[in-house]
Amino acid sequence: MLYYLFTYLDEQFDLIGAGVFQYISFRAGMAALISLLITIIFGKSLIRLLQKKQVGESIRDLGLAGQMEKKGTPTMGGLIIIAAIVVPTLLFAKLDNVYILLLLITTVGLGLIGFLDDYIKVFKKDKKGLAGKFKVIGQVAIGLLVGLTLVFHPDVKVREFDDTAAVESQIEADDQIQNYEDVKSNVTTVPFMKDNELDYSKFNPTDDDLITAAIYILVAIFFITAISNGANITDGVDGLAAGTSAIIGLTLAILAYISGNAIFSDYLNVMFIPNSGELVIFCTAFVGACVGFLWYNSYPAQVFMGDTGSLSLGGIIAVLALVLRKELLIPVMCGIFVIENMSVIMQVSYFKYTRKKYGEGRRIFKMSPLHHHYQKMEIPEAKIVTRFWIVGILLAIMTLATLKLR
Repeated sequence: MLYYLFTYLDEQFDLIGAGVFQYISFRAGMAALISLLITIIFGKSLIRLLQKKQVGESIRDLGLAGQMEKKGTPTMGGLIIIAAIVVPTLLFAKLDNVYILLLLITTVGLGLIGFLDDYIKVFKKDKKGLAGKFKVIGQVAIGLLVGLTLVFHPDVKVREFDDTAAVESQIEADDQIQNYEDVKSNVTTVPFMKDNELDYSKFNPTDDDLITAAIYILVAIFFITAISNGANITDGVDGLAAGTSAIIGLTLAILAYISGNAIFSDYLNVMFIPNSGELVIFCTAFVGACVGFLWYNSYPAQVFMGDTGSLSLGGIIAVLALVLRKELLIPVMCGIFVIENMSVIMQVSYFKYTRKKYGEGRRIFKMSPLHHHYQKMEIPEAKIVTRFWIVGILLAIMTLATLKLR
């Protein structure tokens, strides 16, 4: 909103300083600042409100150190994360950008699913929360919307350079004129490969574009569902999900800036995605919200984000990766979420297999998800979280290194 206001003031009245809103870097910095202020200033008020409404976390005794001390800690703190993402984005981003609109819908949509889950747990006193099938249906619906938009929306394009092709426009790079055309495409980025682009049509044995579209949509649904659930599972100890999400969000902000900048994308041989630079503003608001939430969520936590926050964080990360054509980097970039998810799948699968074969269930880990395994080893919670963050930073560096390691 402020972008349009100050653009108008700059054009009509030549207002001093108004032109600075044309710069993505300025608007991204302001989005991060406002996001931080929202979470820190209004976070305390939200905690008091949740305490007044007795919106406390119900704890099932798993025999973990310090676990029962958290009983009654306010939950549904994800509401402040969502507000801290949405408000700065509305203020500083271009709201006619299809990617921004898609991410706002994802944030609110998955936040609503998580809110319903938390509401049933807290107010209806049902520890199971929203039935799993309804949660999955909601995630699939969001994934379907995202997939359909990215496949069929006319503004979703990539830039192809070809000196022999029909010229749409020209740019000057390295003292040479390069011809380019912005086209609809199903290509994505393949990490660690010299020829690092893959077209989803390669998986289609026919020439039917609708089948290719269906394949891509299924991939979108899979990643959105998997990563939102991964973030949800990771949110089991104080500060883990928020801190990990902040690291991933900063990585995506860098990728968005490079992908939306003609000079840097050309230098690094990264796919140029027109209008994707605007996502930097959303990413910095996302990072600001996560870091600001840590003010109250770091050990010992004064508030939990609940499913309201964790489902949104994971879904946002997955959609950003899809928009930037970096979904195949998710296993590296979101390694913490993936490992946490896999630890649960492995534990449950192995337990069922051994119970059927030997008559008693056996375990791979002392407890799953993985962070509980380390808690069972009596490693302090704060140390577990810090070490997971360090691993997250290493994975972020590896993700960025793929820009040159081919």
